[in-house]
Amino acid sequence: MKPTARLLLTSIAAGGATLLISCASTQTTTQNRESMLVASGFKVITPKTPAQKQKLQSLPPSKVTMIRKSKKRYYIFPDSAHNQAYVGGPKEYQEYQQLRAEKKLAREDVQDAEMYQDATMEWSSWEGGEGVWGPMGGPAPEPF
Repeated sequence: MKPTARLLLTSIAAGGATLLISCASTQTTTQNRESMLVASGFKVITPKTPAQKQKLQSLPPSKVTMIRKSKKRYYIFPDSAHNQAYVGGPKEYQEYQQLRAEKKLAREDVQDAEMYQDATMEWSSWEGGEGVWGPMGGPAPEPF
């Protein structure tokens, strides 16, 4: 099979896999976020009164929201589906942000590795060999 046809088929397969994964990833993303919140020290709170339940429902879904209460800052992530919220202070929120940054970098590393996996092209098909190219693509230096 020609390298261009192989590259095209690989790209199509990767695109289809990405589409399937993205459809299933919404729930996984929420579960990952909740896991990171707990790992960061956030506490799970279940509202008990109708007023608390109403406040939980009024928070933006899938977002950490900062609120102030008695001159203190709290960060809340609502999980309306399970009638609970993840609550932490500035220290926990900072730890959560650090975990998110580390996870993002790890995810980018995986994406880069997958992208460069295709770069393992068949160098032998480039009609050259070792020592043909020198620095900056110029001719190789003559041996002594």
